[in-house]
Amino acid sequence: MEALYTATTTVRGGREGSVTSSDGVLKHDLSMPKELGGSGGSGTNPEQLFSAGYGACYESALANIARKEGVSLHDVEINSNVMIGKDESDGGFRLSVRMDIKMPGIERSQAEDLAKKAHDFCPYSKATRGNIDVELNVV
Repeated sequence: MEALYTATTTVRGGREGSVTSSDGVLKHDLSMPKELGGSGGSGTNPEQLFSAGYGACYESALANIARKEGVSLHDVEINSNVMIGKDESDGGFRLSVRMDIKMPGIERSQAEDLAKKAHDFCPYSKATRGNIDVELNVV
């Protein structure tokens, strides 16, 4: 693959540290959620960052697919839910994702078809395919 863009971030201190992008646009403190035994401070966490990135990428893929099929989408909303839990196979952790997809004014069967096609097309979906469970939930 020839890279068209490279995003570079620097993380210091892991889940209780900070993250900064090479261009300085992204700059956040990181805090471990209370649910994972952390302080629950005011910083973000890797799951929120992944959720935001995946949701934004997925919605763009959905818009692309709809445009190719001549479907006009308005007021689309993606609620990207990234869950972390215990991985019983090795005692560590694993992720799963549920995309709650709202496409007002689109018939349910057509919305489900577009959602699946977007999942097939989205780079984040391709990266996670076969690695984590991803549920598409058209609401």
